[in-house]
Amino acid sequence: MNKGLQLIDVQNLNSYYGASHILRNVNFSVGCGETIGLMGRNGMGKSTLLKSIMGLVRPPSGRVTGKVLVMGADMTNAAPYKLAQMGIAYVPEGRGIFGNLSVMENLIMAARAGSSDAAKARVVAGHDWDLTKVLETFPRLKERLSHGGQQLSGGEQQMLTIGRALMTNPDVLILDEATEGLAPLIAKEIWRICGLIRETGISSVIVDKNWKHVTQITDRNVILVKGQVVFDGSTASLLAQPELLAEHLGV
Repeated sequence: MNKGLQLIDVQNLNSYYGASHILRNVNFSVGCGETIGLMGRNGMGKSTLLKSIMGLVRPPSGRVTGKVLVMGADMTNAAPYKLAQMGIAYVPEGRGIFGNLSVMENLIMAARAGSSDAAKARVVAGHDWDLTKVLETFPRLKERLSHGGQQLSGGEQQMLTIGRALMTNPDVLILDEATEGLAPLIAKEIWRICGLIRETGISSVIVDKNWKHVTQITDRNVILVKGQVVFDGSTASLLAQPELLAEHLGV
């Protein structure tokens, strides 16, 4: 894959829910192997941006203008399954597992080999994700393969959702509210897994309220305020501006 090509390139994106103008001329990109923290207080447009990228803001309740390019192809308002076929895996807030299916069924239903050059390179390097690797990474799931999704704790459900996304061998993993509502020990495990994902070369977009944990693994961070980008820069640059953190993240 061309290293100069953005995996996701959002250009002048505006999103609306009814008469409410949520995102305002947002520009946002994800490069190869890049881990990005998407930050901002509640209600600032983070989830709307992710849903707009994934084609989940649609008429009649919502609409999107601007462009969403994936691997250089215009995927603005494309159906979510088409984004998945392009190598974008989305772990939504609320998880969205199939409660009536077992852990094993939730995982194997998503299994596929990635088709991009980057995915093929990960196979050569031994960094592809199959059932064995997912269960090694999530030992709790290995112990609960026959359990139904509804029988799992919140933390286990989050692990299952991430594991299921990895089974698609994506080029980009989008993780909304990575550790929301999870016990500290489980949250720590999720952060460990995010680090492992980064090491395999998969790009990630991570939303989480704990900016200190986010910035431990990100290359770049984007802050949204009232639907507008107020910061887009390296982690080092962000951490060097404590006044920016205080103003926009309440620390």
